[in-house]
Amino acid sequence: MAQGSGSASRATAALGLALLLCLLLAHAAEAATYTVGDSGGWTFNMASWTRGKRFRAGDVLVFRYSPSVHNVVAVSAAGYNGCSAPGGSRTYTSGNDRITLARGNNYFICSIAGHCQAGMKIAVVAA
Repeated sequence: MAQGSGSASRATAALGLALLLCLLLAHAAEAATYTVGDSGGWTFNMASWTRGKRFRAGDVLVFRYSPSVHNVVAVSAAGYNGCSAPGGSRTYTSGNDRITLARGNNYFICSIAGHCQAGMKIAVVAA
């Protein structure tokens, strides 16, 4: 009889694991991928790009740009508002960066002199 209850416990654990995996896959399937700036890519005057889009935690932003003239830096609200990248900020330089959004406010700027001030920055709120 003890062997039977052990089998039942293993079956229940396996079922629970299968359900958890289905939930995780369903959540991953819901994640969207957005190319920042659409066909124009990561460039100047980006403020309106986020309008009309609904972002969720786990969505992926793809930043496409020429790495010889631009970059992407994940910053705080202060860095976004002041167009500054404090030491230790995560800087991306591949020209084809994929960044997964965290829940809440996500801020990105180009830290090349004058670029952020010319509108090369976005603020994304992910639900």
